[in-house]
Amino acid sequence: MTKRVLLAAPRGYCAGVDRAVVTVEKALDLYGAPVYVRKQIVHNVHVVSSLEKKGAIFVDETHQVPEGSIVIFSAHGVSPAVHQQAAARNLKTIDATCPLVTKVHQEARRFAADDLQILLIGHEGHEEVEGTAGEAPDHVQLVDGLDGARNVEIDPNRPVAWLSQTTLSVDETLEAVGILKNRFPQLQDPPSDDICYATQNRQVAIKQIAPQADLVLVVGSKNSSNSVRLVEVALEYGAKAGYLIDYASEVKDEWFEGVETIGVSSGASVPELLVKDLLEELARRGYGDVETVTAMEEHLLFAIPPELRKDLRAAGK
Repeated sequence: MTKRVLLAAPRGYCAGVDRAVVTVEKALDLYGAPVYVRKQIVHNVHVVSSLEKKGAIFVDETHQVPEGSIVIFSAHGVSPAVHQQAAARNLKTIDATCPLVTKVHQEARRFAADDLQILLIGHEGHEEVEGTAGEAPDHVQLVDGLDGARNVEIDPNRPVAWLSQTTLSVDETLEAVGILKNRFPQLQDPPSDDICYATQNRQVAIKQIAPQADLVLVVGSKNSSNSVRLVEVALEYGAKAGYLIDYASEVKDEWFEGVETIGVSSGASVPELLVKDLLEELARRGYGDVETVTAMEEHLLFAIPPELRKDLRAAGK
């Protein structure tokens, strides 16, 4: 039996996550601990606990931040109401929202200004969806999955457009849009693709590996939408089994019975260190032959938020 690992590229950190994590680290360095962060800065258990050890305090809501303190908004974005709450508490805000999420917020505002109904394809309760919907609460209806697309109702006499969460399955979103357009032929598209480059690229890479894989292991947290989607996509495209793990120590002996080829990837909020740990664990189990399967190269970088850049410059850092 020839044991091998097919390692997906690209994988792991995207530009928006890198920017958000660096924002917290630089804020701690500049202002000192504690620095408050509303919600998990990114959806990864390891990243959050590492930043907590450095002095970041994660809170669920703005009212939990002491008046006059610094608060960082997570990569998933917040609604205008959250900005207003922060202003009312005299908080110094640093907005680490991913620029690709901000783009969707702007599209929501533009559609609402033209009085369009907005069908927002996404997962109920996800922070990104709450932030985008909060830009135009009177215009947005959530469409959660294919059932949502089949059952949503609109006013047939008013124009309608769709937007999506940035971290969905590309295939499932296209299928949902197909259902919606079938039901509402007047449905308008967003000006550009909402699903972000990193989500798309990681799905393309795992699609190339999945048909050859007896087992796919995706490093990522359970609340990470894009990581969960990677496992789903791997199974849809032919992987015989697939699991989502936070740490290498979570793998189970029974997963490896009769397994020759293992596909490995990681979600967009996962540091490479955790993938390295998994590869070492697989090597110990006899899967030391690693081949990288590169779907495309990524070179995108985002500058840190301007409010933090200004303070760093003033401090000569």
